[in-house]
Amino acid sequence: QGGKAARTVVIAGVPDGLLHDDVMTDILMIHFQMSKNNGGDVEEVKYPTRSKGVAYVTFEDQEVVEGVLKKAEHRLEDKRLSRYYPLKVTRYCENVSASVIHLLVLPLLCW
Repeated sequence: QGGKAARTVVIAGVPDGLLHDDVMTDILMIHFQMSKNNGGDVEEVKYPTRSKGVAYVTFEDQEVVEGVLKKAEHRLEDKRLSRYYPLKVTRYCENVSASVIHLLVLPLLCW
């Protein structure tokens, strides 16, 4: 199973303010459950968060995290969105508080 932090990824680049928050949460959940995105069973999607355009996705199984991180490009696509949006997916680290998560800093702290 793995602890919750080990089963969580940080998603950056979520299009902000286009759709209702719960609709965007639903689109993110669908994206990360799809096998073509190396996804799997999603336990929880946390959106919105304190950081604009950032969501947290927690999977049921830690192995799914590795697959999702290996995928070169995540494109958020849905008929409710006018175009696709590239997402940046990084590992979540328990020792990083939400206020410190910056796209450049985060990958360095997670080795």
